[in-house]
Amino acid sequence: MRLTRHTDYALRILLQAAAQPGQRQSIASVAQTQGIARNHAMKVVNELATAGLLATVRGRGGGFTLARPAADITVGQVVRITEPDLRPADCDNCALAESCGLKSMMHDAMRAFLAELDQHTLETAAAGTRVPLAVPA
Repeated sequence: MRLTRHTDYALRILLQAAAQPGQRQSIASVAQTQGIARNHAMKVVNELATAGLLATVRGRGGGFTLARPAADITVGQVVRITEPDLRPADCDNCALAESCGLKSMMHDAMRAFLAELDQHTLETAAAGTRVPLAVPA
């Protein structure tokens, strides 16, 4: 399973917020630190705020923080929010869909993948994370 770049950015943004608890993050600083285009960072932050994972403050001196404790946010939750399609294969458009022996295996594998990610929180991931000052140009 390969996660989209959007999910990668979401995890990095959340991880930076979790690694610096109580410190308001700005889109500009996260974009620079993580090497993400500012527009992409803004889109991801907006989606995470809409999903209730980030709390945002608008205007000068604004930014975002985690909306709830990092211990209450699992990696699996983030992946479910940000991944547009969690199917490992396009079984719906397959000629073998009705009689394929792989379909249930693929479903089980995805369920196991998400179950594993549900075992890990942002708090655990942040414990081993040191946020860089800036990404080298």
